[in-house]
Amino acid sequence: MEFINEKYLDELITNKYFGDKNLQLSIIEKAKLGKGLSLKDSAILLNIIDDEILIELYKTAKEIKENIYGNRLVMFAPLYLTNACVNNCLYCAFRMDNKEIIRKTLTLEEVESEAFQLIKDGHKRLLLVCGEHPKESNLPYVGNAIERIYNLDYKGNNIRRVNVNIAPLTTDEFKILHSFEIGTYQIFQETYHYNTYSIMHPSGPKKDYTFRLHAPERAFEAGIDDLGIGVLFGLTDYKFELLALLSHAEYLDKTLGVGPHTISIPRLEPAQNAPAAQQPPHAVDDSSFKKIVAIIRLAVPYTGIILSTREKPELRRELFNVGVSQISAGSKTSPGAYKNDTGNKFGQFQLGDHRELHEVVEDVCNLGYMPSFCTACYRSGRTGDRFMKLAKSGKIGEICTPNALATFKEYLLDFANGKDLSRVEKTLMEQIENLPDKEKKITKKMVEELKKGERDIYF
Repeated sequence: MEFINEKYLDELITNKYFGDKNLQLSIIEKAKLGKGLSLKDSAILLNIIDDEILIELYKTAKEIKENIYGNRLVMFAPLYLTNACVNNCLYCAFRMDNKEIIRKTLTLEEVESEAFQLIKDGHKRLLLVCGEHPKESNLPYVGNAIERIYNLDYKGNNIRRVNVNIAPLTTDEFKILHSFEIGTYQIFQETYHYNTYSIMHPSGPKKDYTFRLHAPERAFEAGIDDLGIGVLFGLTDYKFELLALLSHAEYLDKTLGVGPHTISIPRLEPAQNAPAAQQPPHAVDDSSFKKIVAIIRLAVPYTGIILSTREKPELRRELFNVGVSQISAGSKTSPGAYKNDTGNKFGQFQLGDHRELHEVVEDVCNLGYMPSFCTACYRSGRTGDRFMKLAKSGKIGEICTPNALATFKEYLLDFANGKDLSRVEKTLMEQIENLPDKEKKITKKMVEELKKGERDIYF
């Protein structure tokens, strides 16, 4: 826990001088350089309460995100393999002591059926949520599931990137996971506050704070260089959690030379028979949550900020404007729910956005954003330090924008479902015309090839 210095973080949170408006504005000006912020800088921004300074904070976050990632919003969906669990987390419906939930682990045939439904909806990347149960979600089973998913095809469409959320493993186990050709390895610490962590995880292997905290390093040692971290806001003071999360990102960047490719920002939502979720100990209001997103974008400008369907559509739209770059869409949080919708009755938590993928896509377009289904970086070896160099320099957009436009065109060709998307199509063509000459030429060529029936084209 050497890099989560609770005493120092508490000192930053309680520093009475950080409320100075001129100091806050100076940090925002510093952030505009796109080089990130220190923990102290981020703590200063947490003290902003002036409406005009908040507007400047949000405006800057949007500018930084667009300078690096443009107006793209990457789409994905989670696929739950099981709700069997040997842990007893007080915020989760899958907790071992919840006797009312019907336990379900997908067969490999059911994994195929679930993934096939996501492909038919238009998804190209998914997050495989594996849970923690030594018998129900062991590595051989996970590997077979991933192989089945990658082998699926629907009229030239397939899942092209499987990211994995799985319990912390040993280095040797991570080597096995790496052999499955996964994309990002994602793990949330849930809460970085040690005493809170102990309370929230009364039993099960997840009780080991340190083993979980150092999982990304073991994954990296095993060859997985695309890492995602996150925190479940609402378990303790959000200011502490945010600064601890940024401490973790800073530590990974300095220690491994590779910071988190993604940072997830789930907020505690109601869950069946989960006492902490029914009455969040430190509920985070919408305005504070918006500030959290903006500060992460300023502090870690290169990272992909992931927003889930825990949040309602109205708030999601608002958060797109302050730094979010990846979103789940059409999500289900119980195993088997894509093929046989259970209304999320046995889901891990309560959803806020129940819209289908095509509804989210149309909404995103109407807001002026570009839906992206791109998976090119992973498949071209642009991961780890290669990705970081491109993202930190702001050059990743030169590659990602043509790929985003091409994948969106592919989506429109195959999944418009008879809907009139002429306005969306017009927006697509306008964005192609606004590209620099080199990228414009490449993108137009890819679009023409897609029209002729080619699929899975990327730069």
